[in-house]
Amino acid sequence: MFTHTHALQYEAKPDGPDPAYARRLQEVLGGQWGEMTVATQYLLQGWNCRLPGKYKDMLLAIGTEELAHVEILVTLIDRLLDHQPLKPDSADRTKEAAAGFGNTNPQHAIVNGGGAYYRDSMGLPWSGGYVTASGNLMADFNYNATAEMMGRLQVSRLYNMTDDPGVKETLRFLLARDHYHQMQWLKAIEELKVDGLENIPVPEAFPMDEEPEEFAYAFLDASDGPDAAAGSWASGPAIDGTDKQLSARRIEATADAPILPPGDPRLYGTPPMPGEGLLQKAKDLLK
Repeated sequence: MFTHTHALQYEAKPDGPDPAYARRLQEVLGGQWGEMTVATQYLLQGWNCRLPGKYKDMLLAIGTEELAHVEILVTLIDRLLDHQPLKPDSADRTKEAAAGFGNTNPQHAIVNGGGAYYRDSMGLPWSGGYVTASGNLMADFNYNATAEMMGRLQVSRLYNMTDDPGVKETLRFLLARDHYHQMQWLKAIEELKVDGLENIPVPEAFPMDEEPEEFAYAFLDASDGPDAAAGSWASGPAIDGTDKQLSARRIEATADAPILPPGDPRLYGTPPMPGEGLLQKAKDLLK
């Protein structure tokens, strides 16, 4: 069940209209790493969570807060679109004026009547495909930390694209919440380990003795860069609770080159060459 309070979680009042900047803000509303994504992602993870208690409750709490951030951004964009020009200023024929009008999003006026919508800064629709809810808390929490990092990165860039004090004030709030939420997910990951619910690798329940050990603990160097194996990922103890040691070696082929049989003629692919077949030619080359 949800209820709604008309008062915003934080103020969203620009000092003046700026339809070109409103277009830029659409990225952190309806883009891949925007507020629509994290709000629906955390809520879906929470609704699907089959483990009652603190993790489920925390997911539903943060998802609901992110809905409040969606509302803040929609309100901020709406106010930036106040008095949006519907055509170029006939009295101002400068290139700068034409460029400014060209940087606005025409769909803000044509489709939404001067309002925000669930699309990114290029007008591409927001997609539920951006949302991840795997059912594995360790996997989801790591992804959530990444989502907050990417969101804060984009808001930081937007902060430097405006001189409007009111806009900056709203963005400072969003930056602070993204800062906290990064710590929240990283702390939750550590708490999962303490609780013994999850560990590395994900999923922990899959029997590790089913994995070929020579591939489970080796860094395969496929680069000609001299330092690819210089980090702790290529040597020292594994961090999966075993007593295994990590190592590094050059990548190598361990299987034969694939030779596929001729395609099904009902699918009308490229037919075999006249005379000696392609399959026989390929076999001959390998001799």
